[in-house]
Parts: sequence; structure tokens; C-alpha cells
Amino acid sequence: MTAADARRSDVPVSPYLLAAARDFTRSLGEPLASTEAGDFRIGFHRIDESLWAIVRGRHAGGLALRAARWAGDAKISMPRASSGYALRLVVKSAIGTQRITVKAGTRDLPFLRVTTSLEPDVAALLPFTPRDLVPLGEGDDPLRAAGCVEAVQRGLNAGVVYFRFERPAIGNFLYFQNLTALGDYFDATGTNPDESVGGVWPELGFALPPAPTHRSADAKPLAPGTEVILSDAILIGRPDIPGDERDTARQFLQMLGAAYRLLDLPGTDFHDWVARAERTLHDLDTAPEATIRHYGHRYVHPYTAAEYPDAMVQMSIVQAIHDWGKWRGEAHPLATEFFAGMSKFFDTKRGMLGRYLPNVGDDKDADAVDSWYLYHPLLNLGRVALDGDKAARRLFLKSLGYGIRAAHHFDYKWPIQYKAGDFSVIEESAGADGRGQTDVGGIYAWVMLQAFKLTDEKAYLDEACAAIEAAVGLGFGINYQANLTAWGAAACMRLWRITARDVYLQQSYVYLASFFHNSEIWESRIGHARHFSNFLGVTALQDAPYMAIYECFDSYTAFEHYLSDSGPDLEPAARMLIAEYCKYALDRAWYYYPDALPTEAVAERQRENNGHVDRRLSFPLEDLYADGQPAGQVGQEIYGAGAAMVFATRAFHRVEGAPFLIFCDHFVRACERAGDTSLSLTLDGGETCTALISFVRRKFRKLRSAAITLPGGDRLRPASQSDDRIDFLVPANGRLILRWEPATKS
Repeated sequence: MTAADARRSDVPVSPYLLAAARDFTRSLGEPLASTEAGDFRIGFHRIDESLWAIVRGRHAGGLALRAARWAGDAKISMPRASSGYALRLVVKSAIGTQRITVKAGTRDLPFLRVTTSLEPDVAALLPFTPRDLVPLGEGDDPLRAAGCVEAVQRGLNAGVVYFRFERPAIGNFLYFQNLTALGDYFDATGTNPDESVGGVWPELGFALPPAPTHRSADAKPLAPGTEVILSDAILIGRPDIPGDERDTARQFLQMLGAAYRLLDLPGTDFHDWVARAERTLHDLDTAPEATIRHYGHRYVHPYTAAEYPDAMVQMSIVQAIHDWGKWRGEAHPLATEFFAGMSKFFDTKRGMLGRYLPNVGDDKDADAVDSWYLYHPLLNLGRVALDGDKAARRLFLKSLGYGIRAAHHFDYKWPIQYKAGDFSVIEESAGADGRGQTDVGGIYAWVMLQAFKLTDEKAYLDEACAAIEAAVGLGFGINYQANLTAWGAAACMRLWRITARDVYLQQSYVYLASFFHNSEIWESRIGHARHFSNFLGVTALQDAPYMAIYECFDSYTAFEHYLSDSGPDLEPAARMLIAEYCKYALDRAWYYYPDALPTEAVAERQRENNGHVDRRLSFPLEDLYADGQPAGQVGQEIYGAGAAMVFATRAFHRVEGAPFLIFCDHFVRACERAGDTSLSLTLDGGETCTALISFVRRKFRKLRSAAITLPGGDRLRPASQSDDRIDFLVPANGRLILRWEPATKS
């Protein structure tokens, strides 16, 4: 938006912005207090009935962040700031006392953090509040500021606005509202932060959700004498402007990482995924609600005693059990039994792996292809094939031709659904953003890279390159479904490794930026959400109201490959965010299982045709909601039952001759036996983050003393210890030495 455009009558502005424009263009005078953050100067000014932090760079103009707002007279004082804070301000007005604490400086990047609380003197109903961030142009006029908003909060995901100034050229900024800190406010007022952070240039930032006031019976005032946080705003800035979408994404990850490091992170709990996997395998084998027979083979129900067998579902379970067998050192019979029926999904006429068996009911359109459903079973087939399974290799390779024809027909830009026979489109785009399945090219590229590794045929490598290049320009809109976006990032990283072309490494940041833009980087205590963790969960689709277990563990698997293929050139913020996502997934995913939730937190009814919830079965619910709705409204997801095997085989490590398993909530990049009772491990998480390593007693063994030392010789103290487990909190990046006493029978 140019300055001339801003003066046109059709530019949307509110009376609040017009009033702010009038106030800002007057002489602001000397600030009440000031501080600095890198190249940015920050002054606090009282303007009418608000306290504003004015952020200025090397150029004219700046940013105005509202720190407090009141009605009527007010008295402002500035007590001495305690250690770690730049400033403290106190505003006393008719409604009560507002306390503002300010942190500012430079860590990874310049930052400003302003936290505002209110202790009401009366039962307080807070009315509508305008957004708290205003860009200032020439003469401090917001209507003369020109800029571009790249990303805003989606639903209940992270409370972010990511934007850049174009005139004046002040820089690139990320606004992050720490929604965790507002938990008491949401609880007291019965509100939630759905799309509370965003805006349309030049009115940006956070608008505090107002408590209901249209009927006295609905009113939920803040209690007098009880202090609640109304805002915890973090502003990250850098004076340079990104040059293209890849640089835009990289800077977003850097800034998001800088904001993340300022947060007080929630803790995680140890969960026994090995025991959960064993229970799941037992239930898959014995529960009549889990499987059904067709054509003499055994197939998995997608939901508890519901829905038709499905190729994606079958291969998801086969692959997970296959990995479990590798981890155990012996194949599990269910993997062989379930894979035996996969050939019945193959459509010999079209040369494709169909979604349904030939005898699917008339209530399904057997000719309809959901774009990502075509490629996901191929991805898991490819993984089994790459482990040397000849039957999986044959089925994988003979199914590729149709998938390539579909990619060419749609020019690597897939619709939501199409007809298998002639590729005619059934549903072109999603209602949320008017686009098709924008990230299918990423999973397609991964499948092509699997084919390239199996055959060494360059045509498959060329296909992968073409699919990734076709997604250029989508930016933050690339995410359709979280796990597909994660596989797209992994495909870019693999392409970088194969071709040595930096553009693919940089393009991986576009996928990652879109993925983390859709993550819930806050901890909800709203309603039933107080019974589980949602921190760093990613909503299943770009418009989904819930987090889903399948997208959770499939993204975890994709990121394992991404980090494995990466190296020292990887952007450190990207490495940290991925490692932290995977760390919290191991904790968060436990609460998808109905036996881990109170009965009242699970929905009584499920979506039509999606069966029912049986708390006795170790199968996860599909859906968890940050706004506190009951979980499992969609159904109990047998096709997500592989989660337990995936987490167990990545997070638990068998040590020959040792009386324990080693649990680590980060991926282990290197492991070397240093002696009969010692082991060297290398982790590659965030440099300032922590990891949990546990010595977990094996059955019929006795766990005695264990120790972890850093390379310099410093010995770490256990965080907790029992007869069954010894826990250590360790640096998430670097080398560790583990030592223990020899095994004895219990």
C-alpha cells in the first residue's frame, strides 16, 4: 500500500486508527522512559488514554506497540526494574492497577518484550480493544506507512504477525503474542484466542478477546484483587528486508526461533511407548473391532469397527509394524499378514494402487482419487522396499507410472479430488483458501526420490525436482496438510544432498515456515484442554480446528529424515524448531489415547460412519482441540495406531548386554560403544535447549547406578530416580558419555 493509496477513501481504516494517526502526528515530546534493542531505539510515551512503546530504527517512522490502555484519568509511575528487566511501569486508573514489565536487547536478534497485567479494583468487564501494533510512516503517520503482511495467526495456532516495511525501509518484523501467559484471562472470561492476532495493514497485532456482555447472565468479569496478564507481546526485528520467498521463510524461522527462546517452556513427561506399542499390537491382532477379512486376507478398519479397508491405512500400519520388527530384531507376523492383502488394491487396468478394494460398497465412489491418498501408500511401500522387501519393490515400481501421469496431467498442481479414469476434477480447491492440495508435490517428490534410490534412474530425480520447483511462489500458503508439508521439507533437503544445489536447502525453509506458522506454540488450559498438552501441536489441515495424531507422528518421521540429511549448513533456528517439535510430540501424542484422558474429556458421539470410542483399546483418537472441546469427535483412529511403534522405535534405544533401554526425546545422531558399560551419544537439537535421557529398566533386570558426563568431564546430576528409571536433563546439542553398572538379575 503506497502513501497515496492510504489516503483514498476505500482503504479500510477504523476510527481507532484515525484517532491514533492524529495523536502520533503531533509532537510526542520526550519519552517517559527509554531503552534499546540492537539498532532499534524504544521510547515509552503517554498518548491520550494509552501508553505506547515507539520503536525506531535508522530511518524515519517506526512501530508503535500499545503497552496499556485505560479510560479517564491515570497516574503513571516507574518503579526500579529488577534484574533481567529493562523497565517497569505502573498505571493506576479507575479500573485498577496495570503493571508493565519490559525486556529488551539482542540475543539472536533484537527483541522487545512487553508484558502487561491488570489487577482490577472492581469486578471488571473489559470491552472491545483495538489491535495493539501500528506501523508509522513519514511524519509518524500510520497512513503513510507502506508494507506487506506475510502471515497472521490461523485459528488457534501461534499468535503471530509477520510483516515487513517497504516505506520507510525500517526492516522485517515478527510480532508474537505468548498466549500461554493469558491462560488465567481466558479461564476467567470464558474466551479463547481464536484469530486474536492478525489484522490488515496498517492495523496489526493482538486484540484481547472481550468477555461476553450482551446478557447479564453471560457476563464473566475479572475478579477484583486478582491479577491477570492481558498481553505478553514479543517483537523481533531485523533491519534488512528479505529478497525472495525463500529468504522470507528463512528470516521467519530465525525470528520465530528468537521468540521461542524467550518463552518459559512447558515441561514434558516420560511415557512408555514400548509398552503402548505392545498393547497396540495385541489389540490389532485380537480385537474384532480392529480388522476385517476380504479375499482371504486380513485388513485394518480405519476407525473402530467402521469404514472400508483402505490402501493408505493398510500401508501405514504395515510400515509401522515393519519398523517395530527391525527394532526388535525379528519380524512381527502381523506385518507379513497385513501386507499379504496389499496386491488386491492394485488396479491392473489403470496400473495404479487404488484406495479401496474391488468390492467396496456403493456408498463410496471407487473412482474418486483424493490427491494425497494416491501417493502416501506408495511412500510407505517405498520405505519397506528400500529395506529389501522384493514384493514391496515390485508393487511400488509398477504403481509409479500412474502417479507420474497424474502429476504431468495436473502440471504438479493437484486438485482436492479427481476421477481416476480421465483425471476429470471432482473438487478443485478447498474453501478455506481457494487452492488445491498445495503440498502434494512435496510427498510426490519424496516418492520419486525413493524410486531414484531403488533404481538409480535419473528420470525419477527429474520428477522430484520438477514437483518442488512447481511449488515456488506459494510461500506461507504451501501447507495443505501438515504431514505432507513436512515430507516436502524432507524432499527438499534430500534433493540438496543429491544435487548440491543450495536452492533446495533454501526451499525447504518455505515448507518449514508454513508448517510452523500452523503450529500451536502455546499451552492451553481452556476447558478439557487442561487434561492434555497441545504445545507445538500442528493443526491437521490449513483450516482444521484440531490437531490429529496421524499428522503428528508422520511429520515426526519426515523430520527424522530431514535432520538426518542435514548438516552444519542448516539454519540453526530450523534445527531447533524441528527438534523441539519432535520432543513435544513424544509427550503430546500420549494424550490422543482415550485411556490417558478423563471420561468426560472424550466425546460421547463420533462422526457418522466413524464407529465409536472404546477406552479399552490402545488406539488413538483422531482429534484434540486447543479450545477445550471434547476429544475424539471425529473417531478412534486405528489407522493412526502405528504412532506407538513409530515413537517407540525412534525414542527408545536397545543397548546389548545392558539392563535398560535408553530413552531420549531427541534424535540420536551418533552412537558408539565406548566400553562394556559405557556409550557415547551425540544429539543435534537446539543449542540452548535441553533433552531428556532416561535409563529405563528392562523386565527381569535390576537398574543400579548410571551416570552421564559432558565431554569436558562434568558429571550431571539425575533429575529424578526410581527403581525403574533414572532421568537426566542434558544439553540437546553435542556429545554425551553414558556409564552404568553391569547387569544383574532382579
